[in-house]
Amino acid sequence: MGEDRGKVAVILATLRSRIADGEYRPGSNLPAQRALAAEFDVSRATIQSVLRVLKGDGWIESRQGSGSRVRATLPLQLASPTKVPAGRVALGPFVARAFAQPVVQLDVFTFTSESLDAHIRLQAEAIRRDQIPAPERIELRMLLPSGENDLPYPRARVPKDSTVDVAELDRKLLERTREIIHRHASSLREVLRDLKADRLVENVQVSVLEVPLVPTHKLYLRRGAEGLIGPYKIVERTILMDDDTEIEAWDILGLGSTLIRLVQDEGDPSAVGTVFMQSWQEWFDACWHRYAPT
Repeated sequence: MGEDRGKVAVILATLRSRIADGEYRPGSNLPAQRALAAEFDVSRATIQSVLRVLKGDGWIESRQGSGSRVRATLPLQLASPTKVPAGRVALGPFVARAFAQPVVQLDVFTFTSESLDAHIRLQAEAIRRDQIPAPERIELRMLLPSGENDLPYPRARVPKDSTVDVAELDRKLLERTREIIHRHASSLREVLRDLKADRLVENVQVSVLEVPLVPTHKLYLRRGAEGLIGPYKIVERTILMDDDTEIEAWDILGLGSTLIRLVQDEGDPSAVGTVFMQSWQEWFDACWHRYAPT
């Protein structure tokens, strides 16, 4: 059973990464279940379990006889596709560069950590398969919005003269969002700590703080090296709930927003990349110091 869960997690991470990086574009069909089962060497039942999770999380939609299709509007936290103009980048290569170092140091401020979870799972699987060298140490610090926050999104979008109970719809939407936040934070802890438990990485430190801040942007920092930052985009979209009901809502999406990469220039303290890295690292460290338990 544990092995099956592990396979599901790896396949989920792979498919999410392909969607996030634009290999499977919005509106396009996923490969057939039989083809996916052959690719990952699992049963169709396992693939069906994966597709149910992707559908429930809003990544795909499925209709009998037409297969599974990537939704036109995707869930939180997706990075821009890989093929983008200079200056705009995807999260996957950034995480891969972090894991190419002997010491992995990542500081992250994000809404749900959904796509970070997918990309780190891919790196963990690559370590297990000896596809990349195992780092000596992994340090992840992550700031997430607190469950006590009155989050401004997602929120139900209904006509002013509607008799629908908007407060109840908002409650359901926020409950779903908080579950997604907690699920992916727990997943990140598990996948990284398992590397230590299995003696693949000697030192692993995963620290997650829930803070009274609501991200208007996503921020990824490799301490002293490089960073990514990009605003969340507020959009109107349909959110599919666990009971298959649909709610029209205002939500935030990462897909289509710009992720900018700037690199620290050790030889020029006034370079844009250096100033960017120092200012945002100072901001992150100050937040961490302010909200970390004493």
